[in-house]
Amino acid sequence: HGIRLPDRELACAPIASQLGASYLGAMRAGINCALANRQILTHLTRKAFADIFSDARLTLLYDVSHNTCKHETQVVDGRPRSLFVHRKGATRALGPGHPDLPDDRLRAVGQPVLIGGSMGTGSYILAGTGASETLAFSSACHGAGRAMSRRQASRRWHGRELVEDLEGRGVLVRSPSLRGVAEEAPGAYKDVGRVVDAADAAGLSRKVARLEPLVCVKG
Repeated sequence: HGIRLPDRELACAPIASQLGASYLGAMRAGINCALANRQILTHLTRKAFADIFSDARLTLLYDVSHNTCKHETQVVDGRPRSLFVHRKGATRALGPGHPDLPDDRLRAVGQPVLIGGSMGTGSYILAGTGASETLAFSSACHGAGRAMSRRQASRRWHGRELVEDLEGRGVLVRSPSLRGVAEEAPGAYKDVGRVVDAADAAGLSRKVARLEPLVCVKG
């Protein structure tokens, strides 16, 4: 298509082309699968809690997809434009009052932004900001991000030792694969606290709450 890209690892196609349409169709099918999968996981989690705690009530804070491409209206150079916004390693962070927020309660405070840590660190709830609209097309990161590859992590840590270490810190890990545990070692990820502080300081999202892990189930 004669498109010059700034990085060799990027790929693109005109959105109106057959290739562009195929990409959008495949990506949307993946999003639908992920939405259904999360609903099933939520149902099974509630059922497991109800089997043990008869009065357990697990409410959903927010269900959000990430690593997506969405057709949105964004302001560029002072005027609204119709764009396909790709968020890889990112999630939407719509600010207070944004018309795309469907819930009146959310519209008053901004879209929840969920930034996960690792098995041994906290995770964070943040809220989108108005500043993020101009800074990053209403986007924020959706996780701490890896500091090393899965292969590097599996060479550096042993799954059994990690399970025992985390259990000593009050975090129960259940996984069919000890190699998978090693690949997801807490040390293989960036410091989520520093990542969240950076997002907050940059105005991409504002901190609301920090969550401590108790149980980690890896498939």
